[in-house]
Amino acid sequence: MSDPVGNIRHCFTPLAAYIVDTPEACMFACACVHGKTSPFTLASYLQFRDNFCHPACICAITLEQLTSIDVDPNDLEGFFAACFSDPAIFLTPEALHHWHKQFYAHDVQWCLAVLGVLEFDFRVSILQPITGYCHFPNGVSKLKQVMGRVHHDIQRYIIGLIAGAAPHQFVITILALMDVQYLAQSPALNDNSLTAINRSLTTFHDNTDVIMTLGAQMGMKRAINNWHIPKLELMQNITTSACQVGAPIQWSADATEHAHVFEIKDPARHTKNNEYNPQICRHLDQEEKLHCFAVATSLKSSPTDPDLEELHEDEGDENKEENGEDDEPIDP
Repeated sequence: MSDPVGNIRHCFTPLAAYIVDTPEACMFACACVHGKTSPFTLASYLQFRDNFCHPACICAITLEQLTSIDVDPNDLEGFFAACFSDPAIFLTPEALHHWHKQFYAHDVQWCLAVLGVLEFDFRVSILQPITGYCHFPNGVSKLKQVMGRVHHDIQRYIIGLIAGAAPHQFVITILALMDVQYLAQSPALNDNSLTAINRSLTTFHDNTDVIMTLGAQMGMKRAINNWHIPKLELMQNITTSACQVGAPIQWSADATEHAHVFEIKDPARHTKNNEYNPQICRHLDQEEKLHCFAVATSLKSSPTDPDLEELHEDEGDENKEENGEDDEPIDP
């Protein structure tokens, strides 16, 4: 990192939590083979449906796997040795990618398959518009570039949309997953909350057969009969992670994803789309230097704060009143 003068400094901070999406988490854990293993635990893709948490992926296992690699791992061994952390601890559940995107990629698709696209879109289109909520007059099946805000709005409607039209057991399955996602977003989790999350996960796994029976688990073109969904397995680590590093909602990638818009995408619109990466890096470097220079000059100049002057004047008036200097003379 650069200091206010512009010199580059090496900064080493304790690694408590690392906010990444699923592919990056797999890369850091060094335990993922083409998306077929969990970055948090030792579960393989054949065990993603299990209703219990598998043994954690600890740093000793990661280091052991690194020693078996013949190519240069870009000094990942030094990285894990320095941070002295376990992937199962510092890789935390992440709300945006692990829950909200999982909801739209799987829960919504199950509902579309069970109710039918026309029926589901019709139910969405006739919902009463509510101030502050997004309204979908044409349904949601043909939405493109769906973002987190849309995920949130559909989650608010989903149970009411399928109730009465889908089988009761299917509604219980979707409701159980919704309970997990809403409970896990609590800013403070206690023992009762953690118990409720585990209970909802158990309810979901006890009723997943209805999704297969209805043929709702779809692949690209046809129904499939497997549960190779990494994000379902990652939900088993919510309560464990909450006990180790606190409420998962504080590790959401919403802030970093939003920062990507005005730090990267907005400046990119002013470029010629040539040599994109060097231009953005130079822009970010210049912005940081300007900010550091402004901070340094403001501290150096130490401008007089008018509020402080008023405060000193008020204190002086109070002292005069206490000493009786402002008292009117008594007429004898």
